[in-house]
Amino acid sequence: MSDNILKIQGLKVAYGGIKAVKGIDLEVNKGELVTLIGANGAGKTTTLKAITGTLPDCKVEGVISYMGQPLKGSKSFELVRQKLAMVPEGRGVFTRMSIHENLLMGAYTRDDKAGIEADVEKWFSVFPRLKERAAQMAGTLSGGEQQMLAMARALMSHPKLLLLDEPSMGLAPIMVEKIFEVIRDVHKQGITVLLVEQNAKLALEAANRGYVMDSGAIIMGGNAQDMLHDPRVKAAYLGEE
Repeated sequence: MSDNILKIQGLKVAYGGIKAVKGIDLEVNKGELVTLIGANGAGKTTTLKAITGTLPDCKVEGVISYMGQPLKGSKSFELVRQKLAMVPEGRGVFTRMSIHENLLMGAYTRDDKAGIEADVEKWFSVFPRLKERAAQMAGTLSGGEQQMLAMARALMSHPKLLLLDEPSMGLAPIMVEKIFEVIRDVHKQGITVLLVEQNAKLALEAANRGYVMDSGAIIMGGNAQDMLHDPRVKAAYLGEE
């Protein structure tokens, strides 16, 4: 039995004549935190959307397997039942629902009432700011607070694989620190994570393995600590010579 939770083989995505992803291979094993780094427009978000079936009309080729089963044709809401959750770029909270209601939406596939309420309290203890504002509409929160809520909502579904798309984007440094602290804690709890992130340094410091994506292709992959010290990664993504 393979340890692969996620395996991508020969993934190609084209919008008309534009090839956004050019035949990539990528895998995430059980218990790993794997990061996909690269510049804006490299194809990272398109890759995540291909996994979750949330791309607009385009041509998708290749094989995407989750827990040994092909994902092609799966509806995005079915993936939550299969314990695959995603925190999209831009957070995607339900703006006209309260914080508490957003968290309950994260648990819509569950029916263990006591467990759901215990999890709400758990995430309120991790993010005290959310607890203070539990009845507040999610649309009135700051960007950082919405990111906390989006992560907590995804984790309410008890995912086996958590996909994170640019969780630090647009956040103040202190908020970025908090978000990465939670990502590391979630990983320590045994949840497998695929992290797409422009902040290459923080992502590689948190990860077991990494991939570098450039112009729709994977150009490098390996142990995250080794990549942190690779001169090519340093020069291109860490701002170091």
